[in-house]
Amino acid sequence: MRLPASESPLKAVLWDMDGTIVDTEPYWIAAEHALVEAHGGTWSHEQAMQLVGQSLTFSAGLLQQAGVKLEIREIIDSLTAEVISSVRQQVPWRPGARELLEELHQAGVRCALVTMSEGPLARQVVDSLPRPYFEILVTGDTVARGKPHPEAYLTAVELLQERDPELGIHHCVALEDSVPGVAAAVASGVATVAVPHIVPLPDDGSYALWESLAGRSLAELEALLETAPAAGYPRG
Repeated sequence: MRLPASESPLKAVLWDMDGTIVDTEPYWIAAEHALVEAHGGTWSHEQAMQLVGQSLTFSAGLLQQAGVKLEIREIIDSLTAEVISSVRQQVPWRPGARELLEELHQAGVRCALVTMSEGPLARQVVDSLPRPYFEILVTGDTVARGKPHPEAYLTAVELLQERDPELGIHHCVALEDSVPGVAAAVASGVATVAVPHIVPLPDDGSYALWESLAGRSLAELEALLETAPAAGYPRG
């Protein structure tokens, strides 16, 4: 049973986007392959895996090393345009994400999007949702340091605090799917749920590890905040 809002420890959920809400990683990988091959190079699965969850600036640098003869900004714009085009054709939702968003919305739990994708793609995905679930969008083009640095998550908490000064890091849970994303969320001090998708994640006790968001509930997120991180998160 849901705790009364005044008693619940959970005030906000901070959501990663790519791989957590939408399965856009195949779109990114396809765009990377096409761009590298257009410049006469080759792009391996292993190289693509290095970019999952990273900032676009970091990713563009690796693409330059792979032979893409464009400036960082040009690479970012090219990749983003390709992924937006794919999302417009089909939004590949991850299992359980929309259902959990709806439950949080109905319960009045605030949500922030914390993604290394830039504003145009984030807004395309958000606009595809049936309701305005996200009060705040922190995107890769609004922070100086991308994941795995915690800046994006700390920024989201600061923006949430503008409306509720009593909200603290200990009132939030982050949902992530990648190594850099999980590292960023954990480093920010926010209780973190890892839902591995493309890349496996170690079960090191610094975050909760869930196989999927399908069937997961608000009550389970609340329970995470009642578990002292020092004691380890419950497996599940």
